[in-house]
Amino acid sequence: MFKIRQALISVSDKTGLTELVKGLEKYEINLISTGGTYNYIKEAGVPVRYISEVTGFPEILDGRVKTLHPKVHGGILALRTEAHHQELAKAGIDPIDLVVVNLYPFAQTIAKPGVTWEEAIENIDIGGPTMIRAAAKNHKYVAVVVDPTDYDLLLQELAANDGAVSTDFALRLAGKAFEHTAAYDLMIQDYFRKRLNPAGEFPQKFLFALDKVQDLRYGENPHQRAAFYREITPAEDDAISLIQAEQLQGKELSFNNINDGNAALEAVLEFSEPAVVALKHTNPCGVGIGETLFAAYQKAYESDPISIFGGIIAVNREIDEETAKAMSKLFLEVIIAPGFSAAALEIFAQKKNLRLLKLPIKPRNSGEKLLDFKKVRGGLLVQEYDTLELNNADLEVVTEVKPTAEDLEELCFAWKIVKHVKSNAIVVTKNFGTVGIGAGQMNRVGAAKIALEQAGAKAAGSYLASDAFFPMPDTVEVAAQAGIRAIIQPGGSIRDKDSIDAANKAGISMVFTHIRHFKH
Repeated sequence: MFKIRQALISVSDKTGLTELVKGLEKYEINLISTGGTYNYIKEAGVPVRYISEVTGFPEILDGRVKTLHPKVHGGILALRTEAHHQELAKAGIDPIDLVVVNLYPFAQTIAKPGVTWEEAIENIDIGGPTMIRAAAKNHKYVAVVVDPTDYDLLLQELAANDGAVSTDFALRLAGKAFEHTAAYDLMIQDYFRKRLNPAGEFPQKFLFALDKVQDLRYGENPHQRAAFYREITPAEDDAISLIQAEQLQGKELSFNNINDGNAALEAVLEFSEPAVVALKHTNPCGVGIGETLFAAYQKAYESDPISIFGGIIAVNREIDEETAKAMSKLFLEVIIAPGFSAAALEIFAQKKNLRLLKLPIKPRNSGEKLLDFKKVRGGLLVQEYDTLELNNADLEVVTEVKPTAEDLEELCFAWKIVKHVKSNAIVVTKNFGTVGIGAGQMNRVGAAKIALEQAGAKAAGSYLASDAFFPMPDTVEVAAQAGIRAIIQPGGSIRDKDSIDAANKAGISMVFTHIRHFKH
């Protein structure tokens, strides 16, 4: 336990400052301050000394140097020992027992449109982090507060201890302070990295920080604890993320809701036409595009009316009354859309637990430089997102039967979907809607059999997409038996000729993409 007799306050964010300084005044704590904070405290009617009165030295270099002085850091860093007290007395330094500092708004500055490099650099705080770290290091004798939401906790602690704080309380504040300065430094490092490394090369030291959005009820299963975090430094200003979503109704999002919702969002971003993606356990179970959102929804629903139950839906158009009526007949966990008509909202309001997320959804920006992370024990795998786009001109026709222009359009539609299905993946489509999906199988022909069985009679005259090449002709053979019209696959197997021969024998057209879309 130690008494607070003198406090240094210097904050960019003035939230709650008036209440704090008036609370400190009750305990006759001497206040020292700088610049705008000094004026703010003075206007609040609370006695305060200007930093230059303490240091005996004026602020210089347009305020760049004001707290970097022995009379400040000596007061913060001194141990409360006889030897250090004697040194302080000899140098005319008074101990500082409380440091309240938050930093220049670097994140807000770099988020401004058109911000210059010079503006960003000028908003790198030097004195603030130095004081915070000094106080946190000396937490046995100094309390440090960096978050305005902790002001009430500080005042409660002072009230409970007659103007003193416990060493345990100060230790917890110190931990938060080091977390604060680490995140601040990381923002600056990330800003430099992006400017100095526009090509996106992977750095030798990969650093990133996350800010907690909320604790979740549990993880994938009730026995697992979980939380949801956002990136402190977003990858791209125009990158669309569930973090941006506005929840209009429904229960709190769960771990699985967020994970599945992100997968549905990734898939629907592939399309510029009205599109509906129905998803279950991170795999699409129904996808459709059409002239209207309702037409697209009908295709997605009819693809698998069983699996869509309890699933997630993402769309890229405002949901109208007709589509809302159809969706409301089902039990759904989450619906993600760029908007909802007034009539749609009224319909969905009858389902109190249904989560509605409003998010500005537009086709994927081909210039996005997003990174994908996979946690492994003791490390992290980092890769670029799979945002590679395919054009008809990229396709190689390898069979005697040539696909028509309409065939190529449908094949490219199927290719966009198979990219979002777990490997080994097979997708069967017809009239720009899925009719069968085989996901996450240990062999490709197994995935094909699942997709084709689901398609049933609809498989005749439909289109098949595979996320990777055929190592054997068996997938083409089962496709031929089901009546598949055309196939799209990467090619590249040493046994490609066997699959081509099987397609030629069955009168199926087949194209190679020369790229694959593994998704593990």
